[in-house]
Amino acid sequence: MVDKNDSLLREVEDELRHDQLKKLWTDYGTYVIGAALAFIASVAIYQQVQASRIAAAEAAGASYEAARRQAAESKSPDAFQAIVKSGPAGYAALARLQMAAAHVKADKTADAIAAYDAIGGDSASDAVLRDFARMQAASLRLPDAGWTEMQNRLTPLVDERNAFRTGARELLGLAAQKAGNTDDARKLFLQVLGDGKSSQPLKDRVQGYLSAIVAADLGKAQAPAPAATAEPLKK
Repeated sequence: MVDKNDSLLREVEDELRHDQLKKLWTDYGTYVIGAALAFIASVAIYQQVQASRIAAAEAAGASYEAARRQAAESKSPDAFQAIVKSGPAGYAALARLQMAAAHVKADKTADAIAAYDAIGGDSASDAVLRDFARMQAASLRLPDAGWTEMQNRLTPLVDERNAFRTGARELLGLAAQKAGNTDDARKLFLQVLGDGKSSQPLKDRVQGYLSAIVAADLGKAQAPAPAATAEPLKK
C-alpha cells in the first residue's frame, strides 16, 4: 500500500512539474529563444572581430618587416613613411623610432633628437616606447645640454617604477658630474649600483665614474695651498 501511495505521489509530482514547465515555456519561451539567439549572435560577432584584428595585426607586422628589410638594403628610412602615416599605432611608433635611429646613423643629430622628442611627447604612442624615445633624445643631448635641461628630460624616467630608471640615472649622473654637481652624481651612481635591475656592464661603467669622482676629490684634498702673496712694502 505504501509503495502504491509513493508511486501515486511521484506521478502527481511529475504531472505538476510538467504543468509548471509547460506554463513557464508558454509564458517565457519566446524570451528564452531570443536570449539564446542573441548569445549565439554575440559570440559569432566577437569571433569575427577577433579574426579581423588578428588578420590586421598580421598584415601590419608583415608590412613592418618588409619596410625594415627595404630600409636596410637602401640605407634609407623612407620605407617606413607609409607605416607612419597609415599603420596601427604600435607599428607606426616603431616605424618612427626606426626613422629616428636612421638619422643618428646618418649623423643628423638634430633631426634625430626632434624625431625622438616627437615620439616622447605623443600621448597616442605606447608608454614604454615614449620613455625609450625620451631616453634616446636625452643621451643625444648630453654633450651639449645644461644641468637643468637634463633634469627636465630625465627626472620622470628615474622613478623607481620606470623600466628605464637605471639608464636614466646613469645619464643624469653624468650630466650632474659634467655640471660639477658631484654630490648629485655620486647619489645617482650609487642608486644604479644598488638596483637589482642594473646590468653588470652598467655597474662596471658606474664604478668607473665613481672612481673618477673619488680621485678628483683626493686630488683636491692633496693639492698644496696657494702660496701667500707678499704685500708690497709701504713707503
